[in-house]
Amino acid sequence: MDLKLPITLIDELEDMVLKSTGVLDMASGDILDVKRVMEPGEPEGLPAEREDYEFTCGVLTNGKADVEFRVEVNVITGAYSVTPTELLELKGRAAKLFTAPPPGKQRG
Repeated sequence: MDLKLPITLIDELEDMVLKSTGVLDMASGDILDVKRVMEPGEPEGLPAEREDYEFTCGVLTNGKADVEFRVEVNVITGAYSVTPTELLELKGRAAKLFTAPPPGKQRG
């Protein structure tokens, strides 16, 4: 199955949050086409290389519901990815997210 989903990436720094967009390959856990959403005054470069870097997470959205997950960053290659264990858990949570009826609506 070749399922790729758009996600938001959030790089947490000590005093700042940096956002990017990307595409999560649900088969491999690779995050492709990462593009920073640059705001005025934000530092350039890979956030994970900074001394004040704390962690990165991803957000998968379906309407008003979100699923947040841990993202690994390879500082040597700049690649973002999800570990196999996290990906397996994410698939279960994403399935619930995408099959749930909209808020206020019942299935049937």
